[in-house]
Amino acid sequence: MWMGACASTIGTFVQQFAQSWLIYDLTKKPFYLGLDLFLGQLPIMMFSLFGGVFADRLDRRKMLLVSQYIQMASAFLLAALFAADMVKVWHILTLSFVVGLGQSFGGPAYSALLPTLVASEDLTNAIAMNSIQFNLARILGPTIGGIAYTTLGATWCFTLNGISYIAVIATLLMIHVTFVPAKTQQHVLTSMKEGIQFIRQRDGMSALVVLAFCTTLFGFSLNGFLPVFVQNIFHGGPETYTLLLVSSGAGSICGALIVAAMEKLKGQGRVTLLILISLGIFTAGFALSKWLPLSCALLFLAGAAIMASASLMLSLAQLIATDAMRGRVMSVYNLAFRAGFPLGALVLGNLIPIFGASKALTGAGFALVTVALYFFLVNRDATLRPASRADAIPGD
Repeated sequence: MWMGACASTIGTFVQQFAQSWLIYDLTKKPFYLGLDLFLGQLPIMMFSLFGGVFADRLDRRKMLLVSQYIQMASAFLLAALFAADMVKVWHILTLSFVVGLGQSFGGPAYSALLPTLVASEDLTNAIAMNSIQFNLARILGPTIGGIAYTTLGATWCFTLNGISYIAVIATLLMIHVTFVPAKTQQHVLTSMKEGIQFIRQRDGMSALVVLAFCTTLFGFSLNGFLPVFVQNIFHGGPETYTLLLVSSGAGSICGALIVAAMEKLKGQGRVTLLILISLGIFTAGFALSKWLPLSCALLFLAGAAIMASASLMLSLAQLIATDAMRGRVMSVYNLAFRAGFPLGALVLGNLIPIFGASKALTGAGFALVTVALYFFLVNRDATLRPASRADAIPGD
């Protein structure tokens, strides 16, 4: 499963490299970069709660397979449009929405499936290992994408992504899933309300959801606007863009490895908040930097902070959820986590032409510092409680 997901994620980043570069190259407007990111995440905001309900009712593996088929077809269609020299910006934006639609149901199914493949004591390490494959792909994907784009053209970037889905589809057909969903006649909206009520009653879960949203709103839009910094600040091309992406991906792998190496971390919530404060500072530092080596170093540190904080928050959320409620709980958490990213991208896409890329991104970095400091100093007792307290709540 790990290897199949890694191969597919590499293909995704190959496509994202070409897609982001082409959108900005065709339009020269940061707004369209933000719009592409927003449209890719909009279906997740709209439908992932329903996806969570179905992940608790249906075969999670079959849901994932359907999601992969949708995404593979979109990649091949985009490759065909480029090969026929018929592609327009609206084609790219529309297919980003379709891919997001597939992910809105596949994401909750994957989040609910992962813990059933390992023992509970190995869950934190499994989540960190999953983060490692994701960020290994963040390094290999843009590198392969840069080579493919400059030597073979954009068509092959999309074709390679389509081919990569075969790997994850094959592994999904191979794994043995033990979870059997309980039969229910309950209305979908009623099941959704149960999941939300579960989150409200669990110590620390509501705070996790709020913090996840704010983290991606202010801290995760950096990579989406790298083409703006590459062309306007560093006056570079695809090679410089690849260098920055690889720096961020390498840092993310280090952050995930650090989390995976931790056994039983005490004060996990407080450590997470300190990491988020650091992420805000690194983001603002990158936005103000005009020297490429320093920018690469700050991106490396930001990548490590992004992945360490995301892994720690996700492991807390997974440990709090019960298996029968996991699909719904994780769909709400993932909705909050992923909704902040497109909203932040859309806002930055509009602020950059007004204030400039450096000022807009600096503001986002300091906003993240403010939110993390609030939870750390003002609301510390109600934030990110240890999962063991949640496990002690009766009614499971």
